[in-house]
Amino acid sequence: QVQVAESGGGLVQAGGSLRLSCVVSGLTVSRSRVAWFRQTPRKEREFVASIGWSASSTIGEAVKGRFAISRDNAANTVNLQMNNLKPEDTAVYYCAAGTIIYSGRYEPRNYPHWGQGTQVTVSS
Repeated sequence: QVQVAESGGGLVQAGGSLRLSCVVSGLTVSRSRVAWFRQTPRKEREFVASIGWSASSTIGEAVKGRFAISRDNAANTVNLQMNNLKPEDTAVYYCAAGTIIYSGRYEPRNYPHWGQGTQVTVSS
């Protein structure tokens, strides 16, 4: 059984930083794709970043230059470093995992395993 668990959310002032972690069990992150999505009540789930089995990463346009995704194979964990946070980054951030082909990495429906989400709130 695959389990996905996020941590690291919280309240931060604009311009600050947070680091989210996603611990995966039952699936080897180095042999799968792990992604971060975010969602607010007014928007559909939005792609933030993903990292694939070759460690190649994709960063969403809205956060490019501010966010980075990395992987710790020994800990089977994927991290999302968020810098220069803005109020519009406020959302629930979800980690998702699966054996997703590269072309399908942007679509939430392609990921079979999801965490419960962690709230990130950026104050102005």
